[in-house]
Amino acid sequence: MVRARDASRGGGVNSTDRLVKERRARLAAERLLDQKARELLEANSRLSDHARNLSEVVLEQRQGLAQVKTEREALLGRNSQVESDLERAQAATQLAQRRLWEALETIRDGFAVFDADHRLIIANGAYVALFQGRCELAAGQRYDQLIRLLAAHDIVDLDGGDAHDWHDGMIARLMRPEIAPRIVKLTDGRHMKFIDRRGEAGDLVCLVADISDVVRRESELEEARQKAEAANRAKSAFLANMSHEIRTPMNGVVGMADLLCETDLTDDQRLFAETIKSSGEALLTIINDVLDYSKAEAEKLRLYPEPFDLERCLHEVMLLLQPSARDKGVSLIVDFDLFLPTRFTADPGRMRQVLTNLLGNAVKFTAKGHVLARVVGLERGEGHYDLHVTIEDTGIGIAPEHVDHIFGEFNQVEDQSNRKFEGTGLGLAITRQLIALMGGEIWVDSEPGKGSCFGFRVTVAAAEPLPEEPSGRAITLGAALVVDEAIVSREILSRQLETYGLTVRACRSGAEALAALQGGHVDLVVADQDGGDGVALAAELRGNGYLGPVLLYSASPMAVRMPAGLVQGLLQKPILRSDLFRRLQDLSDPAPALPAPQPAPMGARRMRVLTAEDNRTNQLVFRKMVQEFEIDLQIAANGREAVDIWRNWRPDLIFMDISMPEMDGREATRTIRGIEAEAGRGDHVPIVALTAHAMEGDSESILAAGIDHYLTKPLKRAELAERIAVHCPKDAHMPLPLR
Repeated sequence: MVRARDASRGGGVNSTDRLVKERRARLAAERLLDQKARELLEANSRLSDHARNLSEVVLEQRQGLAQVKTEREALLGRNSQVESDLERAQAATQLAQRRLWEALETIRDGFAVFDADHRLIIANGAYVALFQGRCELAAGQRYDQLIRLLAAHDIVDLDGGDAHDWHDGMIARLMRPEIAPRIVKLTDGRHMKFIDRRGEAGDLVCLVADISDVVRRESELEEARQKAEAANRAKSAFLANMSHEIRTPMNGVVGMADLLCETDLTDDQRLFAETIKSSGEALLTIINDVLDYSKAEAEKLRLYPEPFDLERCLHEVMLLLQPSARDKGVSLIVDFDLFLPTRFTADPGRMRQVLTNLLGNAVKFTAKGHVLARVVGLERGEGHYDLHVTIEDTGIGIAPEHVDHIFGEFNQVEDQSNRKFEGTGLGLAITRQLIALMGGEIWVDSEPGKGSCFGFRVTVAAAEPLPEEPSGRAITLGAALVVDEAIVSREILSRQLETYGLTVRACRSGAEALAALQGGHVDLVVADQDGGDGVALAAELRGNGYLGPVLLYSASPMAVRMPAGLVQGLLQKPILRSDLFRRLQDLSDPAPALPAPQPAPMGARRMRVLTAEDNRTNQLVFRKMVQEFEIDLQIAANGREAVDIWRNWRPDLIFMDISMPEMDGREATRTIRGIEAEAGRGDHVPIVALTAHAMEGDSESILAAGIDHYLTKPLKRAELAERIAVHCPKDAHMPLPLR
């Protein structure tokens, strides 16, 4: 039983072991299978990832391939467009080239292009035709070779010059930074202008323009210009001759009328004589207007600035217009700013002309009321002033539509109100040109029936300081006597003295002054030295018992010789307000007793004066004008006689007419100056020209002949007296009379 159990136990043990082993084997197999399954799963996962990645790559490659195909198709389309555009561009370029070439072939001017080495690239037909078939042009020919061909084949007219020199000159142009054009005349008569320019790449672009028409027109214009200049010279000569021919007889008319007015006449006779004189002066004014307009038209108006007294100039013009204004009952008023200087540097003649034109028009077109001249100004520093001068009147006025018209040449407002007024219509035109020449401006404000206001502004330099404030010294002089043969000077000086509180009596001559001394008390005598012998008058006043102060005034005070103590002052003419004021203050202070009058020197000779004048009427006028002067006078009929008389008589002063037969005044003066220079003694006779010429350049040519001074006809007695007084020698007594 035991062995059976043991046997059965032994059999069971083996089975169990096998089961265990099998189980272990199965577990190991399961684990292996599980591991393999996991490995397979992992391999499948990797394979899936790889497949997925491969799918993505394939997809991307497909997309890239599709894009490449698309781009390829686009490139193919674009390439076709580019090829199409290129074909069109080439066609357009060919068309443009063809049109450009056709245009170049169409123009008449020659056109060629050379490369940087100056070798011909292209040339149009006109450029080729320049060589006139005498030589062949081909691409690659050098520029200097073509230029040489032009000279060698007688295409260029060298006008006797050397062909090599002409060639070298044409080539030398190309070496300069800016190639200057060159005009070449051809043997067929044409004129060609060579115009060469450098391109950016160094190419040389050449244009040969036919300017024959331009040269011909320039020649015609030059010929026309020469004819116009000849006509202008003829006109100037005509105006100069006209001036001389009219002024010469007018010298006799005005001079004789002036002398006639100084004689004893009835009222009617004086009216007739003054009418003749005023009419002659009006004619001279018209002549001057025409001459001035001619100068302005030729742009030959000139200014000659010098110091002058503007206030005096204004008063002189006013006094000259006083008779016309008085006849109509028109008041003339001057309002000169007391805080302005009176002396300025400008052209006194032209300033007087402007004032005369404006004031003369104002008086002419004013039937009643007044004409006011107002001068104000502002200091601009460095002695310069902006002067504003206005001329106001109560005349007929100007309509607004005529204001711009009034300053035109030969223009006058044509209406019922002023049709009766005469004139050249040049005065305002010349005035505007003169003011513009002075750097100023002119204007007008007017209302019909209420008057006009003409004004102008100029900037000028003062010739004196500002008027000083009056000092504490009072002017105690009560009555003054003014002696001057010129009414303008008498009136201006009288007004200046009246401004300082003096009672003034004006006298024309020494005889009137002596008579005035007998009729009342006089504290001061002021006398002109130039128009009359003030020194002699002072001596005669002393001889008649006058012991008060005597003042003289002269344009040349340094030339006045007077005994010591005879007069108390010598003022420069024109007299400054400040100088006159200070002198009156000095004379108001107590003064030492006057020395006894000195007798005049005895035995002084008479001054010798020679005048050369071919016109008998003018000889008579001159003789009458100086008949009261204590001089020895001789008259020559021409320049040759004047030279002969000068040789033998040795005059102290010569008045020389310019236009004379046989020998004119210039030649006679040059002859006298030549003889003086040969003698070497330093003798120099003063020569004063008498001329009726008034054109630009006359004064320069007159003075260039050796003449010291010149007077323009018609002559004035005061001017002759001034020249005689200035040139009176020391060993001769003053020839001017007291009256």
